[in-house]
Amino acid sequence: MVSFFIHRPIFASSIAVIMVLAGAICYFLLPVSQFPDITPRRLSSARCIRGKRQVVADTVTTPLEQQINGVQGMTYMSSSSSNDGSSTITVTFDVGYP
Repeated sequence: MVSFFIHRPIFASSIAVIMVLAGAICYFLLPVSQFPDITPRRLSSARCIRGKRQVVADTVTTPLEQQINGVQGMTYMSSSSSNDGSSTITVTFDVGYP
């Protein structure tokens, strides 16, 4: 069977082109918007200008964490603060939660 395609490269190339075209047409017919979410949704970000890590953690990150904790659909929460004044709080929600 393999030797058939080796000895007829034009035929093999024609079949390959037809398969690529069929795949391209089918790609646009797929209902991608109806596929379910497979990764959990995440929300993050906070910024405090000219703050040190400990100050940002005490004045920005901790109060936000206390208010965010217990939000409906939340799976877990992680946070970090750095010396450039940035504070990142990442809240991860259940899969499929709106």
